[in-house]
Amino acid sequence: MATHPRVQSLAQAFLRNVDDEAPGLVQGLYLAGSVALGDFRPHASDVDFVVVTSRRATGDDNEALRRAHARTRAEIPRPQFNGIHVTWDDLADDPADCGPVASVLGGRFKTRASADVNPVTWHVLAERGVTVRGPLPVELDVWDNPASLRAWSLGNLDEQWRRWRAKAGRMVSPRGLAALGSLAPSWSVLSVSRLHFTLRTGEITSKSAAGMYALHAFPECWQRILNECLRVRRDSRLPSLYQSALGRRRAALDYIEMVLDDALRRQPA
Repeated sequence: MATHPRVQSLAQAFLRNVDDEAPGLVQGLYLAGSVALGDFRPHASDVDFVVVTSRRATGDDNEALRRAHARTRAEIPRPQFNGIHVTWDDLADDPADCGPVASVLGGRFKTRASADVNPVTWHVLAERGVTVRGPLPVELDVWDNPASLRAWSLGNLDEQWRRWRAKAGRMVSPRGLAALGSLAPSWSVLSVSRLHFTLRTGEITSKSAAGMYALHAFPECWQRILNECLRVRRDSRLPSLYQSALGRRRAALDYIEMVLDDALRRQPA
């Protein structure tokens, strides 16, 4: 699958920098997220990575990775390069047993984080991962368990997204103010639609495809906010479907609440 030139430049810049800082440490580099799912949008997408190191990164290795990411970010500030650093053995096991690893979140390097250590990352890598360095995903022993994928997706909706919805519902808050823009409503509406899709099908899809799924999965009254979020995702020149940012924000929050309730209602007792 052809990748966007900006994505290719970013990945190659990181490999040059990390090989300079720590020769031999990085044995694999795979792209997941929107790149792997064929939905990379330069104006809205990050580049999600899975770096495979020859050993679990600690101490000097972490400092070398930190410097490599800082150099890469200085060369190519956008899109953000976010992801995790794991070993081949980590990928062969349940991510629940992996524990926190060196990660880049929101463009910031952290020595111990677990945000992207989950069944979704492992599943996308196994099924659709884009190889920049290392064996092809089909040649790897990547743990992939449908029951865990469903359980994690349900937990993510019920915990993370319910909290996100509550915070975004408070106007005078960073998240509430962000929801007045166009990207935050689009990202959130399409993200919860993706999780709903996974619970219904056991598969993972892109944000754009999830929006198309939701247009058919939910009543017609939600089509306006879904089409608006797809318009933003596509960076369309067409005008907004809402006369005010407040109206769009309200519709997005209501939609998210509906999806959360619907997903939980469908689960067996």
